[in-house]
Amino acid sequence: MGKGDRVYLQNSVKTLVANIRFASVDNPVHTLVVTSAVPNEGKTAISVALGQAIAAGGKDVIIVDCDLRRRSIANEMGIHTQHGLYAVLANQVTLEEAVVETDTPGLHFLDVEPHIPNPVDILASKRFGKLVARLRREYAFVIIDTPPVSAFVDAAIISQVADATLLVVRQGFTKRADILAAYDQLKKADANVIGTVMNFCDSERSEYYYNYYNKDGKRVRRSGGSDSSSPAPKLPDVPLSQGVHTATDDVADSMASAEDIAAAPAALDADATNAGTSAVQQGSVPGPKSLPNIDFDGAADSTMAFLAQSGYKPKTSFDD
Repeated sequence: MGKGDRVYLQNSVKTLVANIRFASVDNPVHTLVVTSAVPNEGKTAISVALGQAIAAGGKDVIIVDCDLRRRSIANEMGIHTQHGLYAVLANQVTLEEAVVETDTPGLHFLDVEPHIPNPVDILASKRFGKLVARLRREYAFVIIDTPPVSAFVDAAIISQVADATLLVVRQGFTKRADILAAYDQLKKADANVIGTVMNFCDSERSEYYYNYYNKDGKRVRRSGGSDSSSPAPKLPDVPLSQGVHTATDDVADSMASAEDIAAAPAALDADATNAGTSAVQQGSVPGPKSLPNIDFDGAADSTMAFLAQSGYKPKTSFDD
């Protein structure tokens, strides 16, 4: 992943964090279930990126791997743990002994052991519900990574003890029917589905963030790294103050009579637009422009008469 891609991903995750906060202003989200409809949609990567972004804001965050069949967060983050979720629920170790810190300050991780029997019974137990409630009290934000909804019922069960649920959807990969079925199953479990996250997107990026100009005035694209022939925009050489007219100097010339405005409203709009365009080309700020004195008496079309006396010539396809 290039530098521009990492910046784009970080900005997208920050936007996602803000949207999660806005999704429930009256009841802020503290425990979030991250799931997907089918496997290989990137939900684990979203969970890790969310945790890192929230922790970077000064919050204490914990990521809990609740995929009891296919644990993957430890490999994603490069962490090796000695204890996990099952040991805590079985009172074999304390929560403090099982939770480990990550390379990101403020971000903690609770792993899960592989090959745990009866995952559904464990997740549906009161002991697991009490553990989630305790994590909610001790950490500012709890992110729970779960298996895909279409494969197992685990996500629907865990969503019942969480504040909100996020559904990750991979662009151009997941079928519409699978997404609808996953959403329907979550709603049947009374899950608070606050939205979906489109992952693996190939969207256009803003030129404002990903282009810059070098010292020679050439535009350079960050993603491609090649120079473009288009020069940087230049500021006007004439100070803006020299192109500004005072109200006392031009108020008499800029005022049109009531009869002129009533007779040619479209012409007034055309004249104002032309004045703004010429000012941009000259590099100065236009002042009020006086209207030409035009005699509309006997004119069949007042607008065409105004344009003709203003020097306007319609351009056709036969003109050079």
